[in-house]
Amino acid sequence: MLYEKIIEIIVFLLSELKNNKQLTEVDMHKLENLGYTQNEINTAFSWVYSKIYAGEKIFVEKQKENNSQRFLHDLEQNIISPEAYGYLIQLKELGLINNMDIDLIIDKIMVSSYSRVEEPDMKLIIANYLLDIDEMHDSNNRVMINTNDTIH
Repeated sequence: MLYEKIIEIIVFLLSELKNNKQLTEVDMHKLENLGYTQNEINTAFSWVYSKIYAGEKIFVEKQKENNSQRFLHDLEQNIISPEAYGYLIQLKELGLINNMDIDLIIDKIMVSSYSRVEEPDMKLIIANYLLDIDEMHDSNNRVMINTNDTIH
């Protein structure tokens, strides 16, 4: 639950940045009043600051020529709830993820053991994806190899 809350705070921070606020202008008390702990708030701020410090783009650039919207096919609709998919689209519109990220997230859901993904599940999946906490990065648990891996 910790990671989903961090993503919620990051989403809040990014919406504030989109509204031309500086991070220093964000009301921390508002986040505390919403029930977030100081540790969760600090972690979210740290993630945003680290992206800025590393020179990474926080917002995914929208491609002008490609404003396409991905539709779920029947099997995907049976597994991913409208609310969960809506949350995914919300993050895309906010600029936190792009179409490729959506495809990767949906592909991951479809090859996993999920029978139904609701919004809380989607928040956890996205937290794993964005915060890079997935066990897929453990070389002993990966199904796919990286380009620098060797098979013996």
